[in-house]
Amino acid sequence: MREIEITSTATPDVLHASDGSISMTIPIQITRRARRAHIEVPASVAHHRANPPKPLTPLQAALVRGHRWLAMLESGKYPSMRALAEHEGIDNSYVSRMINLTTLAPDIVEAILDESLPEHITQFDLASGTPLCWEEQRAKIYQKI
Repeated sequence: MREIEITSTATPDVLHASDGSISMTIPIQITRRARRAHIEVPASVAHHRANPPKPLTPLQAALVRGHRWLAMLESGKYPSMRALAEHEGIDNSYVSRMINLTTLAPDIVEAILDESLPEHITQFDLASGTPLCWEEQRAKIYQKI
């Protein structure tokens, strides 16, 4: 793996190599604030997003939280949901319910992320008592319409 080199120039520069790799030079300045590195892009180059990202819905945040907690358990950082819950300062049943969201069918997860899930479906509907079989999940969720 190549080492990343940070340089500061007046204009961004993109170099395409014959092997298909791309090297990009971006004018930045690295400063320290409160012992942390802070990267500043010059105002002449700064690109502002036309559409800043929307904040997560509560159901999206719960899905993210469930995946993060599952990864922490699978990595061995915490031996159990109870230990994870104690570290997070929350009830272990809440951790369990959020981790249940990681078993949802891909199309249901997609509906959560693009906010097309029927509005009457709540976080509790998805996190508690949801079957593991994806077809049964779909039937349970979409029969409430």
